[in-house]
Amino acid sequence: MASYTTKGEVDTAISTLRTTFASNRTKDLRYRKWQLKQLYWLVSDNTDAFVAALHADLNRPEFESRFTIKGLLDEIEYHIDSVESWAKDEVPNAGFVFSKLGTTVIRQEPRGVAFIIGAWNFPDSLTLHPLASAMAAGCCALVKPSEIAAHSADLMCRLAPKYLDSEAYAFVSGGAAETQYMLTHKFDHVFFTGSTPVAKHVAAATAKHLTPTVLELGGQGPAIVTKTANVDLAAKRIAAAKFMNAGQICLSVNHTFVHPDVHEQFLERIKYWNDTFSSHGQTDQMCTIINERNAARLTSMLEKTHGTVTTSGQSDSTNPKQLFPTIVSNIQMSDSLLTEELFGPILPIIAADEISACNTINTMPHPLAIYIFSSAQQEINYILDHTLSGGVTINDTLLHAGAKEAPFGGVGDSGSGAYHGKYGFDTFTHKRTVVRLPDYLDRVLAFRYPPYDVKKASFALTPSKPKFKRGEKLEDQSVGAGWSSLGLVSAAVGIAGVGLAAWTGKLGPLVGEW
Repeated sequence: MASYTTKGEVDTAISTLRTTFASNRTKDLRYRKWQLKQLYWLVSDNTDAFVAALHADLNRPEFESRFTIKGLLDEIEYHIDSVESWAKDEVPNAGFVFSKLGTTVIRQEPRGVAFIIGAWNFPDSLTLHPLASAMAAGCCALVKPSEIAAHSADLMCRLAPKYLDSEAYAFVSGGAAETQYMLTHKFDHVFFTGSTPVAKHVAAATAKHLTPTVLELGGQGPAIVTKTANVDLAAKRIAAAKFMNAGQICLSVNHTFVHPDVHEQFLERIKYWNDTFSSHGQTDQMCTIINERNAARLTSMLEKTHGTVTTSGQSDSTNPKQLFPTIVSNIQMSDSLLTEELFGPILPIIAADEISACNTINTMPHPLAIYIFSSAQQEINYILDHTLSGGVTINDTLLHAGAKEAPFGGVGDSGSGAYHGKYGFDTFTHKRTVVRLPDYLDRVLAFRYPPYDVKKASFALTPSKPKFKRGEKLEDQSVGAGWSSLGLVSAAVGIAGVGLAAWTGKLGPLVGEW
């Protein structure tokens, strides 16, 4: 990329976006569909260019690039097919007065002008997927791809004006300083994907404007292999997760807890699969580390470890960014490799049962994902009940992020907010409650006007009799019982009585003097 977007160009772009949003152009569902289709063609028409850019940035194999690009296209198409139903007003069950005598609807309002900050590890998907959600919601957007994946960022900035309405969706470029300047502006929503340390700066900047912010982060996501697991399959799938994108995935397995009973078997099988996936040294089948700085960080951590290091494949001495899958065994949680998120093809393996693993996980920040490998439901339930994470995949890795109509996001240090499918639409949407009551109800509601009379307004001020008894204990509580038949009948009679009284005016004498 020749040069970054200047401050003046940023100011102009944001001003244009605000003018466009104020015109209501992006609220038109036809416009949203049109622009989503244009985004689809932007990616589809230029798939080969994206593959080339991803290879230049990350040495990404063609298969991995085409696989993720297909996922992006599928998600955009899903937004196109679903946007009408997502954007419909919701009609809640707001009670007799607000739903039967009056009306209550929840409008799906676009938040306004959003700022989308993309990530470098999947620069296409993690930039354009949130943009698709913003488009579907009817927002305008300032979009900044990560400058670290420079070839992909340059491609998106060049293509966007050719396909998209640049008055509604402006792509800008910049590093840390430029991004900090962009964040001095007040946006209506900010969507950031990246690391936890950078997210703290983003959150601090948006807090000054009280801007709602989604943070899609990562963390030290563990796998837990219990004694009942299919050990070979667990090793195969964990090795594949660390191989993909050279482990530079927010969802990747950071480290693995393995039950002592199957620990040695797991070590043997994961070494086998690492050797197999590494193709005995072929460098064209595996991503490189994004830059020399990150590669040096990983190499330094390996040099400081007290564990036993086993590497598959042969590193290319002419390319310092080339690191092959590495397992580190005989390791403690205090080791240098476990001081931060690895974000690379290194896998520390700790011998521990699921109880010890959960205890350790709970001393650390909540991860974006936990991967449970077990064939015993009791073990699975124990881990689910005694941990918290953004998501969980059982007997595999990464897959929960691909579940349609399921939220993807972190918790605590691994992020806040969620997207994918309708959850992406919702994150860029304000749910606006609109209530309308008929004028004739003013007689019923007259008690709210001054001068107040507590005695005459007693029916509105007296709490209903609770459906539970004083002094109940824990063992008296029922879960899942629902309404009793008597309760349903009583409710129906009560609603019918109030409704009939309201419509026939027989409540009038009771409240007419209020």
